[in-house]
Amino acid sequence: MQISPDLLFTIAGFPITNTVVTTLITDVILITLVLIVGKSVALKPGKVQNIIETISDYFRETTESIAGERASFIYPWVLSFFLFIVISNLVAQIPGFESIRFHTSSSGHHGVALFRAATSDLNLTLALAVTSVLATHCLSVKHTGIKSYITRFLTFKMFPIFLFVGILEFVNELAKFISFSFRLFGNIFAGEKVMATMYSLCPFGLPLPFIGLELMVALIQAIVFAMLTMAFMHIMTDKSH
Repeated sequence: MQISPDLLFTIAGFPITNTVVTTLITDVILITLVLIVGKSVALKPGKVQNIIETISDYFRETTESIAGERASFIYPWVLSFFLFIVISNLVAQIPGFESIRFHTSSSGHHGVALFRAATSDLNLTLALAVTSVLATHCLSVKHTGIKSYITRFLTFKMFPIFLFVGILEFVNELAKFISFSFRLFGNIFAGEKVMATMYSLCPFGLPLPFIGLELMVALIQAIVFAMLTMAFMHIMTDKSH
């Protein structure tokens, strides 16, 4: 399995890869869930509503316990990242997910995989990282003020100590792009490599314990990304620094 996703076709010059297809499937699942839950909300909830409410309540209560009243604008971001990443990861764990082939003029006799885990594409994980970090900084400016935001990175108080601290803070913000994107990408891509090896050795029985492991990794990585986003948003919107 190569690191870069496989190109399936192009639309108006825009490349459609197998990870883009999986991303669209994830979007469809998310929108479908929203529509189902939105139309079937009841005082006596069904199974789907119970699951969604349990997940929603967990992240809301966790965010409130850490960020307090700021949870009202942090929590939607946290839940959105979690749902998108966990659904994307879980979809890729369906047995035979990557065995469906798509044939193109340049793909050869065996073709290329039509589907591939969206988060095994560094482009997507980097896009999620950029979205998380930029949203964090926008919320920081909005809720702490531009002056407070700038002094996080540039201040001449107790020169040059705080100036050096500000430089470290700036470097730390840049490091978040690498940390967010490569952690998620590395874990999911490595899991795909392991599962591909297990299926090639013995498609029946042998992959079962590894499927369980990958399901756990899929859930943990989604929680880690969401929780780190919550922590960074809490820190950056705190005026008491």
